[in-house]
Amino acid sequence: MAEDFDGLIENICEQGCLQVYQTITQLEQNQCPDQLQPLAPSERLAVLEELKSIMAIYKGSICSL
Repeated sequence: MAEDFDGLIENICEQGCLQVYQTITQLEQNQCPDQLQPLAPSERLAVLEELKSIMAIYKGSICSL
């Protein structure tokens, strides 16, 4: 799962900040983006936590909402 996980995170991040924030919002609202449908709930939670961790470095910058 590690390689797949890393690839999935990279794929989401390559779509840009707004898409990453949209994915985070959907996951926080217990919605599941299409690309995460095959994942188990615990794996979706891991994706959410990883995306939040990545985006924390942008706090206060142009990428921040």
